[in-house]
Amino acid sequence: MSETAEQRLTRYLRPGTLQIAEPPPLALYIHLPWCLKKCPYCDFNSHEVMPAHTLGRPAKPGPRLGLGEETERAYLDALYADLEGSLPLVWGRPVHSVFIGGGTPSLFSPEAIGRLLERVRLLLPLLPGAEVTLEANPGTFERERFRAFRAAGVTRLSLGVQSFNDTMLQRIGRVHDRAQALAAAEEAATAFDTFNLDLMYALPGQTLADLEADLATALALAPPHLSVYHLTLEPNTVFASRPPPGLPGDDAAAQMLDAITARTAAGGLARYEVSAFARPGHRSRHNLNYWQFGDYLGLGAGAHGKLSYAHRVVRQVRWREPAAYLREALRGQAISNDEEVSRRALPFEFMLNALRLREGFAERLFTERTGLPPSAMAAPLATAQARGLMEQVDGHWRCTDKGFDFLSDVQALFLA
Repeated sequence: MSETAEQRLTRYLRPGTLQIAEPPPLALYIHLPWCLKKCPYCDFNSHEVMPAHTLGRPAKPGPRLGLGEETERAYLDALYADLEGSLPLVWGRPVHSVFIGGGTPSLFSPEAIGRLLERVRLLLPLLPGAEVTLEANPGTFERERFRAFRAAGVTRLSLGVQSFNDTMLQRIGRVHDRAQALAAAEEAATAFDTFNLDLMYALPGQTLADLEADLATALALAPPHLSVYHLTLEPNTVFASRPPPGLPGDDAAAQMLDAITARTAAGGLARYEVSAFARPGHRSRHNLNYWQFGDYLGLGAGAHGKLSYAHRVVRQVRWREPAAYLREALRGQAISNDEEVSRRALPFEFMLNALRLREGFAERLFTERTGLPPSAMAAPLATAQARGLMEQVDGHWRCTDKGFDFLSDVQALFLA
């Protein structure tokens, strides 16, 4: 049954068992779902560029790297409708950061990104100096394009390099090569005061020497922020159904991770989260909000969101298929489903995020963000501490080195 935003808000505000004194910081996530090519390991909601098929009507051809003006305009109109329809759910709350992800958002023209950010600033109280991140693919790199994104209001670029090795890039289905990755990273350093490079390890046939060469190349570019992810075979991906040959085993992957932590530390990047390394002052504010169990409004096809109210925490999902999202958002029904996070599930949901941080979390943060008393996490905390997996330091609960190595086991202790 369709529901207006006001009806939805009334449902969210009804009495409940949680006691959240004030909502946490609010971020905005915007999903742009198209990419040049679907990578075989990718389980995100991304769709290869086929504007006429995706939106169900012909599209005028756009510039070489673009989607076409009609597709951009139609999708932005849906995003505007989604944002306007969501305003009652977040009314008056300041927005601390914006993250434009995908897909490959850099397929959208800088002009389209500029119009989108103008509408965000018009309708939401975006804080001065708010971090605005755009994901980009080196395969969409053009020298003036990155600078135009900066002029449009983007303050931080996140560049999906994955590897600087042409053989590795081919094996994981990337559309760019080493030369494009280097050129894009060098331009990002010129155009932005802060930027991130994404790398992956444990790739098919990758050796420790291959990884160390990737790290050396990345660190030579002096990125303020580096994200390094283990290649995993996610369900419903090509790699899950047809695993690539030569995947490194657990011992080899552990050696690679040891090399990553050692080389990044020597290069001046501190590991502040499981997969994130940053120079002082360059941590991702948007991702920190996720890891500290903050709120985020998710707009766009398949976007997820989390919003807190006085007596409940709610998760929302938008329609996944771009054509369905376009149709429903314009009808004021962009949300395909939502659900209240149960009281029993909240400790695990909180720990799934907070324990990823190297410094852990303050005990009061658990109560502030979940509305639960400290006693709700006392028993699993005691178990984790007794097993040497967690410790309390300066008022913060955090994983020990052993716990960080077996993070999923620690988080599982908090399952209801």
